[in-house]
Amino acid sequence: MDRGQLRGPHAAAPGDGDADGDGDADAPAAGARFALPRVSGGALSARRQLWAFALALIGGPLLTWLLVSIRSDETITADVLAYQLLVVLVSLVGGIWPAVFAAVMSAFTLNYFFVAPYYTASIADPRNVWALILYVVIAVLVSFVVDRAARAARAAQRSEAEAELLATVAGSVLRGESAIPAMVSRTRESLGLAGVRLIGPDGIPIATDGEPLRDGRFEAVGIGRTIDGSPRATLELHGHPLDDSERRLVDAMAAQLAAALERSDLAATARTADVLAETDQVRSALLSAVSHDLRRPLAAAVAAVGGLRAAGPQLSTEDRAELVATADESLATLSALVTDLLDVSRVQAGVLAVSPADIDGAEVVLAALDELGAQAFGGGDGGGPDRFELALDPDLPALRADPVLLQRVLVNVMANAARHSPPGARVGVSTSRLGRTAEIRVVDHGAGVAPERRDDMFTPFQRLGDTDNTAGLGLGLALSKGFTEGMGGTLTPEDTPGGGLTMVVALPIAEPDRPNGPSS
Repeated sequence: MDRGQLRGPHAAAPGDGDADGDGDADAPAAGARFALPRVSGGALSARRQLWAFALALIGGPLLTWLLVSIRSDETITADVLAYQLLVVLVSLVGGIWPAVFAAVMSAFTLNYFFVAPYYTASIADPRNVWALILYVVIAVLVSFVVDRAARAARAAQRSEAEAELLATVAGSVLRGESAIPAMVSRTRESLGLAGVRLIGPDGIPIATDGEPLRDGRFEAVGIGRTIDGSPRATLELHGHPLDDSERRLVDAMAAQLAAALERSDLAATARTADVLAETDQVRSALLSAVSHDLRRPLAAAVAAVGGLRAAGPQLSTEDRAELVATADESLATLSALVTDLLDVSRVQAGVLAVSPADIDGAEVVLAALDELGAQAFGGGDGGGPDRFELALDPDLPALRADPVLLQRVLVNVMANAARHSPPGARVGVSTSRLGRTAEIRVVDHGAGVAPERRDDMFTPFQRLGDTDNTAGLGLGLALSKGFTEGMGGTLTPEDTPGGGLTMVVALPIAEPDRPNGPSS
């Protein structure tokens, strides 16, 4: 892992946190769960040291007043032990330096108030000099032991916090859900920084947490390596200088971030592969459907024309008419298929030509019904005009739509509803007004379509529920949706009460004195 250089001088480090969670007033408000205690400098915070000095300055005189009131030659040992207890208490609160201060102060107090001659700095018995010196040494040693214990406790607390942090980060990487932003946030919280940013190789931030310093000072850490050896990303750390233990933690976080970035890249590659696989699947379905649906009418037309040429004048008038009709029907089917393919390409390219006009919705519905009858749609599956039940609003105002495109939409939707309805069930077609919108509803009582699959209905070459190639290319609903949206409307599937699917064609109501004309 490479480290960038520090840009500009660093600000002073924030105050150390307490072993008991009592931080300094200027400590950063980082996340309490992941903020790591700092072990640089003293083992205890400046605030606790101030409290220890205050305890020595206040507790010493109070203890002296109490002991002087009961002073005698026999109580000198108890007096020394009492001051020794005060030194221990001060060392527990504030560490070694307040304890040394308390030890020296108590030594002078013992000499002045409890060692003869009283109320003087002189000592009559030389043995008492050595006793006071030993007292100060013992007090300093005790305070040193307490300070080392506090430092060891702080180091253990930090190690525990680091272990919890790294376990959380590793779990985030394994889960793969928002791992990178979470790791950036944890880095800022644990180190007590003003802000952390993960910058991609193109200079665009991948994840940020907090705010950078106003003067732009930060330390840059390279994350991972690309094939050419350059960093995969850069981690910007805005805040105080890092000590050695914090740098080790940053190294571990950088390794986890590199793993998360690699996982993200692999996931993106997998998604791209899935898209390519779906594209290949659609292409295969298209080739299969086109080969079948184009070959069938083409083969029929070729056979009919071949029969006409082979038989020549030997054919009767009826046979000749039948072959001509077969060729005409096959070529018409072939033309319709090619037209649908061209229309799909126009819709997807956004170049569909629309000629909007003010039209009567009921007339378009009836024209679509006549077209279904002319196509003999009901000959094979009972889907003739008698399969439809009309409920047309006589007061519906004129619609603003292209009459040719709207008729094709209704023919596709009505034919699809009849095909998927149970035998003998009738398909409802109704018109109504909703504000400035006119709705044409085509209601069937078939199996319906699950809500999560309704978007697939409008995908080209999708034939939900069909397992063979006899249902066409699967372009009907895709074209219907494209035509409807091209006319400024919507085509929406809804559930039919009692079961089935309702297709709602919504188009705008015509505005008075609006000229007709083509649009794109």
